[in-house]
Amino acid sequence: MTKLSVNINKIATLRNARGGNVPDLLKVATDIQKFGGQGITIHPRPDERHIRYQDARDLKSIVYTEYNIEGNPEGSFIDLVLEVKPTQVTLVPDAVDAITSNAGWDTIKHASFLTEIVQEFQRNGIRTSIFVDPVLEMIEGAKIIGTERIELYTEAFAHEYGLGNKKGIEPYVASAVLANELGLGINAGHDLSLDNIQFFNQNIPGLLEVSIGHALISEAIYLGLENVVNMYLQKLK
Repeated sequence: MTKLSVNINKIATLRNARGGNVPDLLKVATDIQKFGGQGITIHPRPDERHIRYQDARDLKSIVYTEYNIEGNPEGSFIDLVLEVKPTQVTLVPDAVDAITSNAGWDTIKHASFLTEIVQEFQRNGIRTSIFVDPVLEMIEGAKIIGTERIELYTEAFAHEYGLGNKKGIEPYVASAVLANELGLGINAGHDLSLDNIQFFNQNIPGLLEVSIGHALISEAIYLGLENVVNMYLQKLK
């Protein structure tokens, strides 16, 4: 079964909109795990507009499943990850002013930089994953870098699926086949939802983990958090 890691950035956004501690991020993380979620993902950004660096520290004692911290590996992010030591760090090349992640790494152009970062995290016992587009050369580059996993950037798939074009999954299938051949673990995330997750999961060989935030939290507004977490788990079986 593919694991479900729930990105709780949107909970932090809602909390920060009014100040104070409502909703309580730590309680939400605890509840998601109690409801069956198999991981918690956060993506702190330098301006701390949603997840704060202190949240990352506080969650360390709360997350007993898998703890995944995503972000662009600039200095303060690297220091935070080395301090917290999550289960996994996912390297994402988002710009400081990016609203959300919008591209994978060029693992060939940035090979030297990423290799150094990956090795530093691995020396500290942190599993590494590199965010990539479904491009075979980028996956080959990720293997050369030495990361344990890749995370497939799924916005293009979700867009095409929403238009009724199921062939949009084909580059992802090819990427997964190659990743499996190279011994890379496969994660996926971005714009996955209750509408498309089952089709994606059934067609991607060796998919280990999906990280879902915006859609899941939005769906939970209507259907309830516990119900939505379990709906995803059913679709990922």
